[in-house]
Amino acid sequence: MKRESRDQAYLWDMLDFARQARALVARQSFAKFDKDSMRKLALERAMELLGEAARRVSEEGKRRHPGIEWRRLIGQRNVLAHDYGEIDHRRLYDSARTKVPVLIAELDRILGDTQ
Repeated sequence: MKRESRDQAYLWDMLDFARQARALVARQSFAKFDKDSMRKLALERAMELLGEAARRVSEEGKRRHPGIEWRRLIGQRNVLAHDYGEIDHRRLYDSARTKVPVLIAELDRILGDTQ
């Protein structure tokens, strides 16, 4: 598979996991979210997989899309994958509420250009 095709597949994966993350915190106060261990684990996993897909995009692909915060996404993935005892669920929740919708809009724009 060509690098561009792989990159586009990873961008689609990112969009899918971002939408899942957004749905997990939609209409949820942090207090309610924080008491729901299954929802917290699901958000951790969606955000981890979002970061994993971002990590797999080629360096050239990342340069083509400077509107995406690649380092933040990948760094967050690393924390989720390796520092599970240190996860700040408030920060994860806030990210899913504020940063993920911006990412979804950017991915929609990028992937809309490629259809």
